[in-house]
Amino acid sequence: MVHTSPTEPAVTLSAVDSINAFNAAEWARLGGTARGSEGATAAISYNPFVSHAFLSALEDSGCVSAKTGWMPRHLRLDAPDGSLAGAVPLYVKSHSQGEYVFDHGWADAYERAGGRYYPKLQASVPFTPATGPRLLSAAHHAAETRATLAGGLAALTQQLGVSSAHVTFARDEDMAALQAAGFLRRTDQQFHFRNEGYRDYADFLDTLASRKRKALRKEREQAVAGGIDIVGLTGADITEAALDDFFAFYMDTGSRKWGRPYLNRQFYSLVAERMRDDILLMMARRGGRRIAGAINFVGGDTLFGRHWGCIEHHPFLHFELCYHQAIDFAIARGLKVVEAGAQGEHKLARGYMPVTTQSAHFIAHAGLRRAVADYLEHERTEVERIGDMLEEHGPFRKSPKDVAQGECDW
Repeated sequence: MVHTSPTEPAVTLSAVDSINAFNAAEWARLGGTARGSEGATAAISYNPFVSHAFLSALEDSGCVSAKTGWMPRHLRLDAPDGSLAGAVPLYVKSHSQGEYVFDHGWADAYERAGGRYYPKLQASVPFTPATGPRLLSAAHHAAETRATLAGGLAALTQQLGVSSAHVTFARDEDMAALQAAGFLRRTDQQFHFRNEGYRDYADFLDTLASRKRKALRKEREQAVAGGIDIVGLTGADITEAALDDFFAFYMDTGSRKWGRPYLNRQFYSLVAERMRDDILLMMARRGGRRIAGAINFVGGDTLFGRHWGCIEHHPFLHFELCYHQAIDFAIARGLKVVEAGAQGEHKLARGYMPVTTQSAHFIAHAGLRRAVADYLEHERTEVERIGDMLEEHGPFRKSPKDVAQGECDW
Protein backbone atom coordinates (compact mmCIF):
# COMPACT_ATOMS: atom_id res chain seq x y z
CA MET A 1 0.00 0.00 0.00
CA VAL A 2 1.21 3.51 -0.76
CA HIS A 3 -0.09 6.68 0.83
CA THR A 4 0.73 9.98 -0.83
CA SER A 5 0.30 13.31 0.95
CA PRO A 6 -0.62 16.20 -1.37
CA THR A 7 2.11 18.35 0.19
CA GLU A 8 4.90 15.82 0.89
CA PRO A 9 6.67 12.97 -0.94
CA ALA A 10 5.07 9.52 -0.77
CA VAL A 11 5.50 7.26 2.22
CA THR A 12 5.17 3.50 1.81
CA LEU A 13 3.00 1.31 4.02
CA SER A 14 3.49 -2.45 3.86
CA ALA A 15 2.82 -5.57 5.93
CA VAL A 16 5.61 -7.89 7.09
CA ASP A 17 5.41 -11.38 8.57
CA SER A 18 7.84 -11.09 11.48
CA ILE A 19 9.04 -8.54 14.00
CA ASN A 20 12.51 -9.58 12.86
CA ALA A 21 11.80 -7.86 9.54
CA PHE A 22 12.66 -4.75 11.57
CA ASN A 23 16.13 -4.43 13.00
CA ALA A 24 16.28 -3.59 16.69
CA ALA A 25 18.04 -0.26 16.17
CA GLU A 26 15.44 1.17 13.79
CA TRP A 27 12.59 -0.13 15.94
CA ALA A 28 14.09 1.63 18.97
CA ARG A 29 13.66 4.99 17.22
CA LEU A 30 9.89 4.62 17.51
CA GLY A 31 8.33 6.33 20.50
CA GLY A 32 7.96 4.29 23.67
CA THR A 33 9.90 1.26 22.42
CA ALA A 34 13.24 1.89 24.15
CA ARG A 35 14.67 3.77 27.09
CA GLY A 36 16.11 7.19 26.37
CA SER A 37 14.05 7.98 23.26
CA GLU A 38 14.86 11.44 21.92
CA GLY A 39 12.91 14.16 20.18
CA ALA A 40 9.13 14.44 20.10
CA THR A 41 8.64 10.79 21.08
CA ALA A 42 10.39 11.29 24.42
CA ALA A 43 7.01 12.33 25.83
CA ILE A 44 5.88 8.70 25.38
CA SER A 45 7.30 6.85 28.35
CA TYR A 46 9.14 3.60 27.65
CA ASN A 47 6.80 0.62 27.48
CA PRO A 48 8.70 -2.70 27.68
CA PHE A 49 5.97 -4.66 25.90
CA VAL A 50 6.39 -2.81 22.60
CA SER A 51 10.16 -3.19 22.69
CA HIS A 52 11.74 -5.24 19.92
CA ALA A 53 13.17 -7.53 22.61
CA PHE A 54 9.77 -8.46 24.08
CA LEU A 55 7.94 -8.88 20.77
CA SER A 56 10.77 -10.91 19.25
CA ALA A 57 10.91 -13.18 22.32
CA LEU A 58 7.22 -13.98 21.78
CA GLU A 59 7.85 -14.90 18.15
CA ASP A 60 11.22 -16.62 18.53
CA SER A 61 9.87 -18.85 21.31
CA GLY A 62 6.91 -19.93 19.18
CA CYS A 63 4.34 -18.51 21.60
CA VAL A 64 3.21 -16.21 18.78
CA SER A 65 2.84 -17.88 15.39
CA ALA A 66 0.25 -19.02 12.86
CA LYS A 67 0.13 -22.32 14.77
CA THR A 68 -0.97 -20.60 17.99
CA GLY A 69 -3.49 -18.42 16.16
CA TRP A 70 -1.35 -15.27 16.29
CA MET A 71 0.12 -14.88 12.79
CA PRO A 72 2.35 -11.76 12.63
CA ARG A 73 1.29 -9.19 10.05
CA HIS A 74 3.02 -6.06 11.32
CA LEU A 75 2.51 -2.77 9.52
CA ARG A 76 5.64 -0.92 8.43
CA LEU A 77 5.60 2.73 7.33
CA ASP A 78 8.70 3.86 5.46
CA ALA A 79 9.60 7.50 4.88
CA PRO A 80 10.63 8.67 1.37
CA ASP A 81 14.30 8.18 2.29
CA GLY A 82 13.65 4.55 3.27
CA SER A 83 13.92 5.07 7.03
CA LEU A 84 11.30 3.62 9.36
CA ALA A 85 8.67 6.28 10.14
CA GLY A 86 6.11 4.17 11.95
CA ALA A 87 4.81 0.68 12.69
CA VAL A 88 1.93 -1.26 14.22
CA PRO A 89 2.40 -4.59 16.07
CA LEU A 90 -0.31 -6.52 14.22
CA TYR A 91 -1.52 -10.12 14.04
CA VAL A 92 -4.02 -12.15 12.04
CA LYS A 93 -6.11 -13.98 14.63
CA SER A 94 -8.06 -17.21 14.19
CA HIS A 95 -9.65 -16.95 17.65
CA SER A 96 -10.14 -14.40 20.45
CA GLN A 97 -7.92 -15.91 23.14
CA GLY A 98 -5.18 -14.00 24.96
CA GLU A 99 -6.61 -10.54 24.24
CA TYR A 100 -8.41 -9.54 27.50
CA VAL A 101 -10.95 -7.47 25.54
CA PHE A 102 -13.75 -9.90 24.88
CA ASP A 103 -15.57 -10.04 21.55
CA HIS A 104 -16.78 -13.65 21.61
CA GLY A 105 -20.38 -12.43 21.64
CA TRP A 106 -19.82 -10.40 18.48
CA ALA A 107 -18.27 -13.41 16.78
CA ASP A 108 -21.13 -15.71 17.78
CA ALA A 109 -23.81 -13.26 16.61
CA TYR A 110 -22.09 -12.62 13.27
CA GLU A 111 -21.58 -16.30 12.54
CA ARG A 112 -25.17 -17.17 13.51
CA ALA A 113 -26.23 -14.58 10.93
CA GLY A 114 -24.15 -16.34 8.28
CA GLY A 115 -20.98 -14.24 8.46
CA ARG A 116 -17.38 -15.31 9.04
CA TYR A 117 -15.82 -13.45 11.97
CA TYR A 118 -12.42 -15.16 11.89
CA PRO A 119 -9.79 -14.41 10.78
CA LYS A 120 -9.57 -10.88 12.14
CA LEU A 121 -6.75 -8.38 12.69
CA GLN A 122 -5.47 -7.64 16.19
CA ALA A 123 -3.16 -4.71 16.94
CA SER A 124 -1.91 -5.46 20.43
CA VAL A 125 0.80 -7.05 22.51
CA PRO A 126 -0.17 -10.74 22.74
CA PHE A 127 -1.28 -12.01 26.14
CA THR A 128 -0.61 -8.58 27.72
CA PRO A 129 -3.47 -6.41 29.05
CA ALA A 130 -1.35 -3.28 29.52
CA THR A 131 -2.00 0.11 27.95
CA GLY A 132 0.76 1.33 25.65
CA PRO A 133 1.50 2.84 22.25
CA ARG A 134 0.01 0.93 19.32
CA LEU A 135 0.46 3.35 16.39
CA LEU A 136 4.21 3.68 16.78
CA SER A 137 5.89 6.72 15.27
CA ALA A 138 9.34 8.24 14.97
CA ALA A 139 10.04 11.70 16.33
CA HIS A 140 8.93 13.80 13.36
CA HIS A 141 5.30 14.29 12.26
CA ALA A 142 3.97 11.90 14.91
CA ALA A 143 0.32 12.95 14.53
CA GLU A 144 0.44 12.57 10.75
CA THR A 145 2.11 9.19 11.12
CA ARG A 146 -0.56 7.94 13.51
CA ALA A 147 -3.27 9.08 11.08
CA THR A 148 -1.58 7.24 8.21
CA LEU A 149 -1.20 4.06 10.26
CA ALA A 150 -4.84 4.18 11.43
CA GLY A 151 -6.07 4.68 7.88
CA GLY A 152 -3.76 1.94 6.64
CA LEU A 153 -5.08 -0.49 9.22
CA ALA A 154 -8.66 0.18 8.12
CA ALA A 155 -7.65 -0.20 4.47
CA LEU A 156 -5.82 -3.48 5.15
CA THR A 157 -8.95 -4.86 6.82
CA GLN A 158 -10.90 -4.20 3.65
CA GLN A 159 -8.09 -5.40 1.37
CA LEU A 160 -7.71 -8.75 3.15
CA GLY A 161 -11.48 -9.25 3.32
CA VAL A 162 -11.43 -9.96 7.06
CA SER A 163 -14.31 -9.09 9.35
CA SER A 164 -12.63 -6.55 11.59
CA ALA A 165 -9.54 -4.95 13.10
CA HIS A 166 -9.10 -4.43 16.84
CA VAL A 167 -6.62 -2.17 18.64
CA THR A 168 -6.60 -3.01 22.33
CA PHE A 169 -5.26 -1.14 25.39
CA ALA A 170 -4.54 1.96 23.31
CA ARG A 171 -3.34 5.38 24.46
CA ASP A 172 -5.40 8.56 24.05
CA GLU A 173 -3.43 9.90 21.09
CA ASP A 174 -3.80 6.61 19.23
CA MET A 175 -7.52 6.52 19.99
CA ALA A 176 -7.99 9.96 18.45
CA ALA A 177 -6.39 8.83 15.18
CA LEU A 178 -8.28 5.55 15.14
CA GLN A 179 -11.69 7.14 15.75
CA ALA A 180 -10.99 9.63 12.96
CA ALA A 181 -10.34 6.62 10.70
CA GLY A 182 -13.73 5.08 11.52
CA PHE A 183 -12.91 2.85 14.49
CA LEU A 184 -15.46 2.44 17.30
CA ARG A 185 -14.39 3.22 20.87
CA ARG A 186 -14.75 0.68 23.66
CA THR A 187 -13.95 1.14 27.34
CA ASP A 188 -13.24 -1.15 30.27
CA GLN A 189 -11.87 -0.93 33.80
CA GLN A 190 -8.57 -1.81 35.46
CA PHE A 191 -7.09 -1.00 38.87
CA HIS A 192 -3.81 0.93 39.09
CA PHE A 193 -1.78 2.24 41.99
CA ARG A 194 -0.68 5.84 41.59
CA ASN A 195 2.42 6.99 43.44
CA GLU A 196 1.71 10.48 44.76
CA GLY A 197 5.31 11.09 45.76
CA TYR A 198 5.20 8.78 48.78
CA ARG A 199 8.40 8.44 50.81
CA ASP A 200 7.73 4.76 51.53
CA TYR A 201 4.91 2.27 52.07
CA ALA A 202 4.19 3.67 55.54
CA ASP A 203 3.70 7.10 53.99
CA PHE A 204 1.17 5.58 51.58
CA LEU A 205 -0.61 3.81 54.46
CA ASP A 206 -1.07 7.14 56.21
CA THR A 207 -3.43 8.20 53.44
CA LEU A 208 -5.83 5.33 54.14
CA ALA A 209 -8.79 5.16 56.46
CA SER A 210 -7.78 3.76 59.86
CA ARG A 211 -9.60 0.44 59.43
CA LYS A 212 -8.08 -0.13 56.00
CA ARG A 213 -4.63 0.80 57.26
CA LYS A 214 -4.77 -1.72 60.09
CA ALA A 215 -6.11 -4.44 57.80
CA LEU A 216 -3.25 -4.06 55.35
CA ARG A 217 -0.62 -4.07 58.09
CA LYS A 218 -2.09 -7.30 59.44
CA GLU A 219 -2.36 -8.78 55.95
CA ARG A 220 1.31 -8.17 55.22
CA GLU A 221 2.35 -9.68 58.54
CA GLN A 222 0.27 -12.82 57.94
CA ALA A 223 1.56 -13.20 54.38
CA VAL A 224 5.10 -13.89 55.60
CA ALA A 225 4.18 -15.81 58.75
CA GLY A 226 5.68 -19.25 59.09
CA GLY A 227 9.18 -18.32 58.10
CA ILE A 228 8.52 -16.95 54.61
CA ASP A 229 10.97 -14.41 53.22
CA ILE A 230 10.68 -12.47 49.98
CA VAL A 231 13.46 -11.34 47.65
CA GLY A 232 13.30 -9.23 44.51
CA LEU A 233 15.55 -10.33 41.63
CA THR A 234 16.66 -8.06 38.81
CA GLY A 235 19.52 -8.03 36.31
CA ALA A 236 22.13 -10.74 36.70
CA ASP A 237 20.32 -12.16 39.77
CA ILE A 238 17.65 -13.59 37.44
CA THR A 239 19.25 -16.97 36.81
CA GLU A 240 17.98 -19.90 34.78
CA ALA A 241 17.40 -21.75 38.05
CA ALA A 242 15.17 -18.92 39.28
CA LEU A 243 13.29 -18.97 35.96
CA ASP A 244 12.86 -22.74 36.23
CA ASP A 245 11.18 -22.29 39.60
CA PHE A 246 9.05 -19.39 38.44
CA PHE A 247 7.90 -21.29 35.35
CA ALA A 248 6.79 -24.19 37.57
CA PHE A 249 4.71 -21.72 39.60
CA TYR A 250 3.28 -20.16 36.42
CA MET A 251 2.33 -23.54 34.95
CA ASP A 252 0.74 -24.81 38.14
CA THR A 253 -1.40 -21.72 38.73
CA GLY A 254 -2.03 -21.00 35.04
CA SER A 255 -3.21 -24.52 34.31
CA ARG A 256 -5.75 -24.32 37.12
CA LYS A 257 -6.88 -20.78 36.30
CA TRP A 258 -6.86 -20.67 32.49
CA GLY A 259 -6.69 -24.33 31.44
CA ARG A 260 -3.65 -23.74 29.21
CA PRO A 261 -0.96 -21.13 29.94
CA TYR A 262 -0.01 -19.07 26.89
CA LEU A 263 3.75 -18.80 27.43
CA ASN A 264 6.42 -21.49 27.29
CA ARG A 265 9.70 -21.94 29.14
CA GLN A 266 11.80 -20.72 26.22
CA PHE A 267 10.01 -17.38 26.21
CA TYR A 268 11.16 -16.64 29.75
CA SER A 269 14.77 -17.47 28.92
CA LEU A 270 14.72 -15.27 25.82
CA VAL A 271 13.03 -12.31 27.48
CA ALA A 272 15.36 -12.51 30.48
CA GLU A 273 18.38 -12.64 28.19
CA ARG A 274 17.22 -9.68 26.11
CA MET A 275 15.74 -7.37 28.76
CA ARG A 276 16.97 -8.64 32.12
CA ASP A 277 17.29 -5.13 33.57
CA ASP A 278 13.62 -4.45 32.80
CA ILE A 279 12.39 -7.41 34.83
CA LEU A 280 11.57 -7.61 38.53
CA LEU A 281 11.06 -11.19 39.72
CA MET A 282 9.61 -11.34 43.22
CA MET A 283 10.22 -14.72 44.87
CA ALA A 284 8.91 -16.11 48.15
CA ARG A 285 10.95 -18.72 49.98
CA ARG A 286 10.23 -21.00 52.92
CA GLY A 287 12.97 -23.10 54.46
CA GLY A 288 15.33 -22.01 51.70
CA ARG A 289 12.98 -23.35 48.98
CA ARG A 290 11.20 -21.08 46.50
CA ILE A 291 7.45 -21.57 46.81
CA ALA A 292 5.88 -18.67 44.89
CA GLY A 293 6.77 -15.88 42.49
CA ALA A 294 5.49 -12.90 40.53
CA ILE A 295 7.07 -11.35 37.43
CA ASN A 296 6.93 -7.64 36.72
CA PHE A 297 8.27 -5.49 33.88
CA VAL A 298 9.76 -2.06 34.55
CA GLY A 299 8.80 0.75 32.18
CA GLY A 300 9.86 4.36 32.03
CA ASP A 301 7.41 5.51 34.71
CA THR A 302 5.32 2.37 35.31
CA LEU A 303 5.76 -1.04 36.92
CA PHE A 304 3.70 -3.63 35.06
CA GLY A 305 2.66 -6.70 37.04
CA ARG A 306 2.15 -9.76 34.84
CA HIS A 307 2.17 -13.37 36.01
CA TRP A 308 2.05 -15.05 39.38
CA GLY A 309 2.17 -18.63 40.59
CA CYS A 310 2.78 -20.79 43.65
CA ILE A 311 3.26 -24.39 44.69
CA GLU A 312 2.21 -23.85 48.31
CA HIS A 313 -0.85 -21.98 49.49
CA HIS A 314 -0.34 -19.37 52.18
CA PRO A 315 -2.98 -16.76 53.13
CA PHE A 316 -2.38 -13.33 51.57
CA LEU A 317 0.89 -14.35 49.88
CA HIS A 318 -0.59 -13.55 46.47
CA PHE A 319 -1.49 -10.04 47.61
CA GLU A 320 1.94 -9.52 49.14
CA LEU A 321 3.93 -10.61 46.08
CA CYS A 322 1.73 -9.02 43.42
CA TYR A 323 0.45 -5.81 45.02
CA HIS A 324 2.27 -4.73 48.19
CA GLN A 325 5.78 -5.58 46.97
CA ALA A 326 5.00 -3.81 43.69
CA ILE A 327 4.07 -0.66 45.60
CA ASP A 328 7.27 -0.90 47.65
CA PHE A 329 9.36 -1.16 44.48
CA ALA A 330 7.55 1.63 42.64
CA ILE A 331 7.98 4.04 45.53
CA ALA A 332 11.66 3.15 45.95
CA ARG A 333 12.30 3.62 42.21
CA GLY A 334 10.18 6.77 41.90
CA LEU A 335 7.81 5.15 39.41
CA LYS A 336 4.47 6.90 38.98
CA VAL A 337 2.14 3.95 38.43
CA VAL A 338 1.73 0.24 39.11
CA GLU A 339 -0.45 -1.58 36.60
CA ALA A 340 -1.35 -4.92 38.13
CA GLY A 341 -3.06 -6.55 35.15
CA ALA A 342 -6.67 -7.08 34.18
CA GLN A 343 -9.77 -6.99 36.39
CA GLY A 344 -9.75 -7.71 40.12
CA GLU A 345 -11.88 -5.53 42.38
CA HIS A 346 -9.97 -6.98 45.35
CA LYS A 347 -7.17 -4.59 44.35
CA LEU A 348 -9.28 -1.62 45.45
CA ALA A 349 -8.78 -2.27 49.18
CA ARG A 350 -5.01 -2.37 48.54
CA GLY A 351 -4.78 1.12 47.07
CA TYR A 352 -5.32 0.29 43.41
CA MET A 353 -7.97 2.63 42.06
CA PRO A 354 -10.23 2.23 38.99
CA VAL A 355 -8.84 3.47 35.68
CA THR A 356 -10.60 3.43 32.32
CA THR A 357 -8.88 1.49 29.54
CA GLN A 358 -9.70 1.90 25.85
CA SER A 359 -9.78 -0.12 22.66
CA ALA A 360 -10.75 0.66 19.06
CA HIS A 361 -12.64 -1.59 16.64
CA PHE A 362 -13.06 -1.35 12.87
CA ILE A 363 -16.02 -3.47 11.71
CA ALA A 364 -16.16 -4.01 7.97
CA HIS A 365 -19.77 -5.24 7.67
CA ALA A 366 -22.22 -2.34 7.97
CA GLY A 367 -24.90 -4.33 9.80
CA LEU A 368 -22.48 -5.78 12.35
CA ARG A 369 -20.94 -2.35 12.80
CA ARG A 370 -24.33 -0.80 13.65
CA ALA A 371 -25.08 -3.53 16.18
CA VAL A 372 -21.65 -3.26 17.81
CA ALA A 373 -21.84 0.55 17.90
CA ASP A 374 -25.18 0.38 19.73
CA TYR A 375 -23.82 -2.18 22.19
CA LEU A 376 -20.70 -0.12 22.90
CA GLU A 377 -22.71 3.02 23.58
CA HIS A 378 -24.55 1.27 26.40
CA GLU A 379 -21.42 -0.51 27.62
CA ARG A 380 -19.46 2.77 27.93
CA THR A 381 -22.22 4.21 30.11
CA GLU A 382 -22.17 1.17 32.37
CA VAL A 383 -18.35 1.17 32.64
CA GLU A 384 -18.45 4.84 33.66
CA ARG A 385 -21.18 4.18 36.24
CA ILE A 386 -19.27 1.29 37.80
CA GLY A 387 -16.05 3.31 37.83
CA ASP A 388 -17.74 6.16 39.70
CA MET A 389 -19.18 3.73 42.23
CA LEU A 390 -15.82 2.03 42.81
CA GLU A 391 -14.08 5.38 43.19
CA GLU A 392 -16.43 6.24 46.05
CA HIS A 393 -15.51 3.01 47.85
CA GLY A 394 -11.75 3.48 47.69
CA PRO A 395 -9.67 2.96 50.86
CA PHE A 396 -8.37 6.54 51.12
CA ARG A 397 -9.46 8.76 53.98
CA LYS A 398 -8.13 11.74 52.09
CA SER A 399 -7.22 12.24 48.47
CA PRO A 400 -3.45 12.00 47.88
CA LYS A 401 -3.49 15.66 46.84
CA ASP A 402 -5.23 16.70 50.05
CA VAL A 403 -2.77 14.72 52.13
CA ALA A 404 0.12 16.54 50.48
CA GLN A 405 -1.54 19.86 51.24
CA GLY A 406 -2.51 18.91 54.80
CA GLU A 407 -6.23 19.44 54.23
CA CYS A 408 -9.08 17.91 56.23
CA ASP A 409 -10.63 14.45 55.85
CA TRP A 410 -13.47 14.02 53.44
